[in-house]
Amino acid sequence: MVKVRFAPSPTGYLHVGNARAALVNFLFARSQGGHFLLRLDDTDSERGRPEYEQGIYDDLHWLGLDWDSTDKQSLRFRRYEEAAEALKAAGRLYPCFENEDELAAKRAALAKRKLPPVYDRAALNMTAEQRAAAEAGGKRPYWRFKLSEGAASWPDLVLGNRTVKFGTVSDPVLIRADGTPLYSFTSVVDDVDHAITHIIRGEDHVTNTAVQIDLFQAVTSAPLPRFAHLPLISDGGGEKLSKRLGSVSLRSMRKDGIEAQAITAYLARLGTNKDPAPLTLAELAAAFNLNDFGRSSPRFDPKQLLSLNRKILHGLSFADVADRLPVAAGEEFWLAVRGNLDLLTEARLWWEVVAGEITRPDLAETGFVQAALEHLPAAPWGPETWKTWTAAVAEATGAKGRALYQPLRLALTGEDHGPEMAAMLPLIGYKRTAERLTRIVV
Repeated sequence: MVKVRFAPSPTGYLHVGNARAALVNFLFARSQGGHFLLRLDDTDSERGRPEYEQGIYDDLHWLGLDWDSTDKQSLRFRRYEEAAEALKAAGRLYPCFENEDELAAKRAALAKRKLPPVYDRAALNMTAEQRAAAEAGGKRPYWRFKLSEGAASWPDLVLGNRTVKFGTVSDPVLIRADGTPLYSFTSVVDDVDHAITHIIRGEDHVTNTAVQIDLFQAVTSAPLPRFAHLPLISDGGGEKLSKRLGSVSLRSMRKDGIEAQAITAYLARLGTNKDPAPLTLAELAAAFNLNDFGRSSPRFDPKQLLSLNRKILHGLSFADVADRLPVAAGEEFWLAVRGNLDLLTEARLWWEVVAGEITRPDLAETGFVQAALEHLPAAPWGPETWKTWTAAVAEATGAKGRALYQPLRLALTGEDHGPEMAAMLPLIGYKRTAERLTRIVV
């Protein structure tokens, strides 16, 4: 059975890069009838916060993603200790005592010789007496994993065949001096214990994957999971999207009025050979294929996302948005304005036009407005009122086309473009229409 995981750290709010990773794992699992695990990599107690954890749940629910099981690394420290002891006994986990200044000096020396900054394994040459003396002097060891000779190779499901030579990589630190296990270690133990079959994540993890393959094989004899690395999303200038760039956080997009469906529909096709389309999660899952993803970095295009958001908004029913509209706004209002919205938040601006106050527009032709006021049809008003009224105004003034419709729109809405006035006029109503026209001619 296919089993994948999305493993965010609760050290910040989710952004589009996180959302894409979660979405692709979700769609792959659903397309294969598999299992989607949400695992919180929450071992960083200094930066992790409860509000970030809750934010992860809230954002995923908002996107429409559900999961089949959950886990938290903070609940598994005893398991990590057991795995660490087994690696120590096998000679694969060794203690180190160099501080950061000493390591920096070693890296600088290697850089002068134009060599890669790979750890020299000096700690492996320490005798038991030297280690005891270091600890007696107050030093606490941190622990590195001794990488195998050679290289790690795997057939990446997106990038193709990949190879990373271990000679270009330092033995990774798996456990800090305070005993806290690091992500590169805990993630492998979790993937083994949860029987993860496919690991789908960003291309920035390629080197991590090589290290984790070696660690995986040191921890278990079970088959390796399959790996797929998605090229990272870039901004308009080709730069990697920043995790802390507020303009692409899910929270800010939600606040701005971007629909969850627009985000999932856009991200599901980003970097593939298929154009974004306003599809549901079920439709996206039915057509999902990892082979559709290319090897080049896709560009996040806000204009394309906004265009998709517009298409989705225009197709939403009143029931879909009723709880997000002003309290008194009804179905007639929604049907009148939805075709003119880029973002749902813009609906509140049109509600103010319909039911609130507008800035008095500066219209020079007050005689035209006076004629419009004099020919206002009697209430009640309906869909044909605008046509009846403009015909009467045209006959009285001789105005037609833009010269007829534009001043009336501006006088009643304060805007020179917007929703169809035939639908807006009954919502504005006789009293408010008369008041707005009167303000101009007085």
